[in-house]
Amino acid sequence: MSQQPIPIDLALQGGGAHGAFTWGVLDRLLEDERIIPDGISGTSAGAMNAVVLAHGFASGGRDGARAALRDFWQSLSNLARFSPLQRTPLDRALGKWTMDNSPGYQLFGIASSLVSPYQFNPFDINPLRELVAAKVDFERVRACRELHLFVSATNVRTGRARTFRRHEISLDVVMASACLPQIFRAVEIDGDPYWDGGYMGNPALFPLIDDTAADDIMIVQINPTEREELPRTAADIQNRLNEITFNASLVKEVATLRLLKRLVHDGSAAERRYARMCLHHISAEQELRSLDISSKFNVEWDFLEYLHGVGRAAMDGWLARHAHCLGRESTLKPSHLLCRQAGFDVEPGLRESHDEG
Repeated sequence: MSQQPIPIDLALQGGGAHGAFTWGVLDRLLEDERIIPDGISGTSAGAMNAVVLAHGFASGGRDGARAALRDFWQSLSNLARFSPLQRTPLDRALGKWTMDNSPGYQLFGIASSLVSPYQFNPFDINPLRELVAAKVDFERVRACRELHLFVSATNVRTGRARTFRRHEISLDVVMASACLPQIFRAVEIDGDPYWDGGYMGNPALFPLIDDTAADDIMIVQINPTEREELPRTAADIQNRLNEITFNASLVKEVATLRLLKRLVHDGSAAERRYARMCLHHISAEQELRSLDISSKFNVEWDFLEYLHGVGRAAMDGWLARHAHCLGRESTLKPSHLLCRQAGFDVEPGLRESHDEG
């Protein structure tokens, strides 16, 4: 008799085009029949990956989810084929993914810092919204009982995160989760305006614990945790501020979860669940650290395929090293970059692997 697959929750960060890294992670994970996604919490690009996966999974299982993800990212690249945000011929020749030298990107950067989207885009035109609407059947997503889905957005009035459950998820919710205020007008839901969920929940972890049965959470992190060099140019400073901001809520939640795991051993079943949680982490710090903020707007197919390959390799490496730990122990250790940033040091006498994978 074949062993039942282990349910696992997925926490997917946002990061623009770098979300193609997450696509690669998901593509490899869905191939492995030892594992089955149970809950997915996503923000911005992570939310798009989540709803596209659910859309495909609902009709075609694992293969349907993989096909839907590839189709979405391919269509996104086709949509931007004639966009003014393109790499220069020199950057292409040098193999650089950056668009810092692109006249279109430079003009875009100046305009977005001086003029609001309410002024330069009065009709609120958003081709990405049209693409998501064409590729995702939200009725099918809401009916996909095999998966618990959570999408986070930031309430502009209160400054608090709101996490939408599967039955609440709509096109507006996903676009709110990906709404960068310098580029898009706030998305109104139930009378309240929302911006990108990355400011307050990138991604939200606690809904996965409260509402799913899986004991494992896999965090897929896009934004680099640490950088050795001091940013000195305006672009580098903005890039580092972006990374710190969009990692802040994740760092806080990881710190809280690790503290709860230490403190909660007895008590109610709900409390003991925190003690059982196994935290895991997938990232590609070295590869993603070499990319600047402009590359998050680069949706050329060659770049998306590169990131997809990096994601597949990262997930493949993690499975080879740690698949046996699922349901048994956390592979996110105090020695890990993410935990060190959250304020956790290796305790005296605690022997742990320093594998950052």
